[in-house]
Amino acid sequence: MTRDSHTDDGSTDDQPRPDDTANDANRSPSPLRSDGGTDAAGADNVALDPWGSSTIADYRKLFEQFGIEEFDEVLPAVPNPHYLMRRGVIFGHRDYRPVADAMREDEPFAALSGFMPTGDPHIGHKMVFDEIIWHQQQGGDAYGLIADLEAHAARGLTWEEIDEHARSYVLSLLALGFDPEEGELYRQSENRPLQDLAFELGAKTNFSELQAIYDFDGETDVSHMQSVVTQMADILYPQLDEPKPTVIPVGPDQDPHMRLARDLAARMRYFGVTEAFASFELEPEERPIVAEAYQTLQEIIGDEHDIRCIDAAVFLDEGKEAVDPSNRDNYPKRKLLGTESDPERSVKNKLYNAGKEPLRPRTRIYDRNATDAAFEGLIEAVDGEKRVYDEHVDAFDLDAAEADRLAREVELDNGGYGFVPPSSIYHRFMTGLTGGKMSSSIPASHISLLDDPEDGYDKVKSATTGGRSTAEEQREKGGKADECPVYELYAYLLAGEDDAFAEEVYEECVGGERLCGGCKEQAAELMESFLEEHQEKRAEWEAKLDDLDIEFDSDRKRA
Repeated sequence: MTRDSHTDDGSTDDQPRPDDTANDANRSPSPLRSDGGTDAAGADNVALDPWGSSTIADYRKLFEQFGIEEFDEVLPAVPNPHYLMRRGVIFGHRDYRPVADAMREDEPFAALSGFMPTGDPHIGHKMVFDEIIWHQQQGGDAYGLIADLEAHAARGLTWEEIDEHARSYVLSLLALGFDPEEGELYRQSENRPLQDLAFELGAKTNFSELQAIYDFDGETDVSHMQSVVTQMADILYPQLDEPKPTVIPVGPDQDPHMRLARDLAARMRYFGVTEAFASFELEPEERPIVAEAYQTLQEIIGDEHDIRCIDAAVFLDEGKEAVDPSNRDNYPKRKLLGTESDPERSVKNKLYNAGKEPLRPRTRIYDRNATDAAFEGLIEAVDGEKRVYDEHVDAFDLDAAEADRLAREVELDNGGYGFVPPSSIYHRFMTGLTGGKMSSSIPASHISLLDDPEDGYDKVKSATTGGRSTAEEQREKGGKADECPVYELYAYLLAGEDDAFAEEVYEECVGGERLCGGCKEQAAELMESFLEEHQEKRAEWEAKLDDLDIEFDSDRKRA
């Protein structure tokens, strides 16, 4: 890709991508697509590696392959959404609805993100800073942590390097608006409650699991594995004093951490809650089959208290006509034993084996890790009709939400954690100014928040764009804003809260009215102003940094 070249008079010609020839004049006017439809330039295949890839080839595949949900679906429930949400830069989420609900109903919630101090903070990090700060401004408990144990174990940084970069990250976070009096800043290595929680989480994690998730092998050192468990503790740390919805803003490459953290949050619970119909357990894919059969049997039999498991088995096996409650003794005596994995065959097997046991919907609260005292407390706490088994209590008068609330109360009363599964939101990666990845090891590809403002100006002026080979072709066909690192600067940063300005830049570009030279000049000036203002605020905080409750000079031995 060719950069814009500068003429003798200081103007800029428009030759960023001489190979762009397709006519895209009729592209969508939307500034950004929240489905992640635009591939990141130079991206990798869909492989989520927290310590490797920093780009994702096709964000849409994340919805199918990893169960990440589209953020558009939850956006209407978010009060006063951040512009990164409105513009589709935040494109996906895991279970963000509880956070949005808490925000809307003025209930407790939290936001946390960590920063591995491997270099200077840059404009890509600013997205995460902004997401934490916005959640704090919406009333959430906000946490910013320095992942120094991870940096030392996974990246091999010395403690001197970590100390230097940690200070810089915190300064930028504060300069952008984080309120340290209302939030918490900490280093992993200095937080003993965090380390105690990590120890407990480690007891619920094994090497085979880490090997499967992170591709660890016999050469992976123990400290690296330990740093993973520490990150799990980071994610759950905001809930140590009080269980509450907690969101972790991350790039999609960090999703393996989120999946493991959600699993561990469940494993640490005393109780789980699920839907059941009889004494036996059903797999998630089996429950809809039984539920549908039960609804049909209600129509056939009428009295819900007279529906038996054998009725459902015969219905699924033979159809409606074969169901005759008055003739149950003559039902076929079949037990579909075997190892077949087909859910319907498995369900019929369970139902036949249960025979004449009543089939009734109920909410099951089952024992995960409960103490004897906690289980007895649960039995006592469940009001109404219930059945008590060795390892679960079936409640007929509680829905799942009520049962989960009750189980959490009993757990907390008996010394448990009561963790709420942590939520996450996912933002798109910024394309490097030179195309491809934005990399800290390639200075021209990114803008550090510590760059001299004039250097920031020059980097933007030299950036690759999504323009055409000539100004004439640009006017005729329009530019490719969806593939333009400079447009990303407007959408992600320079336009701020002004959606109309971001959309104007986009529409003028794809409509052929905006040429790359003038567009980059405007972006360069805005970037220069941003860096000047940001660094002035950093300087103001520098004088107050020692008053904060966070240690920047590690006393660890320099082994």
